[in-house]
Amino acid sequence: MTTGPESAERRGTLQIFLGCAPGVGKTYEMLAQAATLAAEGADVVAAVVETHGRTGTARMLEGIEVIPTVTIEYRGTVLSELDLEEVLARAPDVVLVDELAHSNAPGSRNAKRWEDIRDIVDAGISVLSTVNIQHLESLNDVVAQITGVTQRETVPDEIVRAADAIELVDIAPEALRRRLAAGKVYPGERIQGALVNYFRQGNLTALRELALLWLADRVDDSLADYRAEHAITDTWETRERVVVAVTGGPESATLLRRASRIASRSSAELIAVHVVRGDGLLDRLSGEMPSLTELAAGFGARIHTAVGDSIPETLLDFARGVNATQLVMGTSRRSRWQRLLDEGTGATVVRMSGKIDVHMVTHDQARRRNRLDIRETRLHRPLSWVLAVVVPCVAAAAIFGLDRWLGFASETAIFFVVVLAISMLGGVGPAALTAITSGLLLNFFFTAPRYTFTIDSVENLSTIVVMLLIAIAVAVLVDSATVRRREATRAAREAELLTTFAGAVLRGQGLATLLDLVRTTFDQRSVSVVRIDEGASAPVVTDAVGDDPATAPAQADTVCTVPSGPYALLLRGPVVTGRDRRVLTAVASQAAAVVERRQLAEEASNAKALSETDRLRRALLSAVSHDLRTPLAAVKAAASSLRSTDVSFSAEDTAELLATIEESTDHLTALVGNLLDSSRLAAGVVRPQMKFVYLTEVVSRVLVGMSAYDTRQLARVRLELGDTLVYADPVLLERVLANLIDNGLRHSGRGDGYGAEGEGEVTVCAEVVTEGPGQGVGTSTSVTDPDAPTRVLIRVIDHGAGIAPADREQMFAAFHRVGDQNASSGVGLGLSVAQGFTEAMDGRLEAVDTDGGGLTLVVDLPGAPGEPRPSDDHRLARESLGGH
Repeated sequence: MTTGPESAERRGTLQIFLGCAPGVGKTYEMLAQAATLAAEGADVVAAVVETHGRTGTARMLEGIEVIPTVTIEYRGTVLSELDLEEVLARAPDVVLVDELAHSNAPGSRNAKRWEDIRDIVDAGISVLSTVNIQHLESLNDVVAQITGVTQRETVPDEIVRAADAIELVDIAPEALRRRLAAGKVYPGERIQGALVNYFRQGNLTALRELALLWLADRVDDSLADYRAEHAITDTWETRERVVVAVTGGPESATLLRRASRIASRSSAELIAVHVVRGDGLLDRLSGEMPSLTELAAGFGARIHTAVGDSIPETLLDFARGVNATQLVMGTSRRSRWQRLLDEGTGATVVRMSGKIDVHMVTHDQARRRNRLDIRETRLHRPLSWVLAVVVPCVAAAAIFGLDRWLGFASETAIFFVVVLAISMLGGVGPAALTAITSGLLLNFFFTAPRYTFTIDSVENLSTIVVMLLIAIAVAVLVDSATVRRREATRAAREAELLTTFAGAVLRGQGLATLLDLVRTTFDQRSVSVVRIDEGASAPVVTDAVGDDPATAPAQADTVCTVPSGPYALLLRGPVVTGRDRRVLTAVASQAAAVVERRQLAEEASNAKALSETDRLRRALLSAVSHDLRTPLAAVKAAASSLRSTDVSFSAEDTAELLATIEESTDHLTALVGNLLDSSRLAAGVVRPQMKFVYLTEVVSRVLVGMSAYDTRQLARVRLELGDTLVYADPVLLERVLANLIDNGLRHSGRGDGYGAEGEGEVTVCAEVVTEGPGQGVGTSTSVTDPDAPTRVLIRVIDHGAGIAPADREQMFAAFHRVGDQNASSGVGLGLSVAQGFTEAMDGRLEAVDTDGGGLTLVVDLPGAPGEPRPSDDHRLARESLGGH
């Protein structure tokens, strides 16, 4: 490692220590690596190291320079965070930054610690960091299903995958539980709860397997990149991959099931492939591919399509391309005599397979032989001309030996059969040559006078001529049928490919999936779609897959333009032959259609957004035209009265006028606040800063704010909150509860509809319930597991007239008021803003009927377990609560 200005000119490295659970020793291993680097002369500092009170880990930190953390005050709470500016200014060789998935305190330079680490690495400083497998974004839902705990602090997988080195810190579940029981992970009061909840044997085993499999996938991706970069095609048996070859015939389902069992025994990846022959001779048994696709999906596999003239070579090329270790095939249907002429696909694959193990699976269809079709054997064309001469000669020799028992008619019939056989084998040309050769042999050896080409009988001459004409006519018919058959099979092959490509589009898998299907089918390195506009300086790439995709037609090996548009399909790899051009042209048209549909969808979405904005603007103008003018008029009237010199006001009158100004101003402030909140929600710029807060503190701030303009409101609010802790944004939650309590105060005690201020009591209560699937906001279950994920149900209860079922769906809509038309009721944004902010905090807001009459608004938000879980979230909660 280097220091000084040179280090700033290069990018640093990132090494991550990955663990399956807290306590496996990630921080310890990071500190051990730091000690090794320091001993080698590297400048190593520690920016953030969480020892969690473990003496062994703290001892490893001794002797390493520590950069103090920076303190950030947020709403009265002091939080300690990584001092990014000091790290960049210090510019060491290596910096230790623990807990990669940590969320920074509001006011930090970056929202996430991994973003801080990215800035450090970009500045040329190498970083050692740690992360647990449960914090990876792609595994968040899987971990929640296994452990029942949802991790709220996550890191994108690509950040971890992009690390220069990932070291798995592994420990057996039994050993980790022993460490936990010995007090080496958590304090004594938390050990028993952790052992019976998060650190159960099954949980740890599953998390450990997740970590191993995820890391194996990452290593496998690196290996694939290396093999592609160095053009390595030999099979490297680093991981078991089973490729099963399917034809679409009845036996394919059997092969898929057998291959799935083979793969499951060795935890191997299963890949299915269907080879489409490039010579136009489509397999007659490929009609069941749709059902096979569904079956393969059930086994977690996808059927790939590969095109090639030689099925064995194409199959093996595909298997080597995916680094397969095993290949599963069905046994041949060929009869013994067919194997003498052609050993068949299975035998050829076995002979050419090399290091790939080939499994030949027996099936019922193996006993059902294909109908004889000599035109598909190796004797089809190459030897047909030779046989056109040799077979008549052999037949002549056989007839010559039987001459004394055969008459001229029988000998002619034998030669006629020979001509028919050659016509079926070789077509018109060889058949004509056979007919001529047979005629000459029949004339020379078996027509009087023999051994001359003279014919003394008109009958014999006519027989020979008729035989020649019939033979040639039959050959023409056979050849014509062959041509039609090839055209039909070629059309069927094109139809199958088009069905495969069109299926990807119709299933809505996107343009990238379609292009990747083209790339694998035609064995290309990359495929891209570009838009070529007249007058443009360069084509615009709309989508691309593969390595080093072409960005212009001059860079592509195969260019397929779209006849009806400015798009082109660019392929880099083996040049696609002319007979596949029609398929590629159709695919290019499909790709262009997908691009245009995507653009139209974006335009429609923008138009919808503009329409919604215009609707909101019109509704806003209509709503505020009266509601803004009324309090402004009251302020104007009161102020004008006070300034008037014509009238003398008493102290009580002056106080009343000033109170009117203050009350109208507060009303305007609340109205403008809701308008601004609504615009933030519509613009999608609400970014909650989630933390654990006491609900009583939030409600107290709401009531203090309300009492500023009407102290009478406090007497009407009854609180039943206790010490409930909720995971939310305090500012957003305050706005939610302010709107809901204000709504309840205005309508509580009413018996004649929502038209004026209510005088009844409003109750605000909270209940902690266990989180469970399918549980609605109005239901609850008792908390029996102290570490179980919980929800907090906050209820704002009034005893007014309630709301009609017909108006229930519209009550949360912006600018919607149920019967309100006066200035005091606002513009109908309070409940809409409350619902938007609640959903932004991963919560729900619903309305239910109050027992005995009235309306209850229920806010469902994440809660906190009775015992803090071993995660960063709970450390942040303890800090934010001042150590409670």
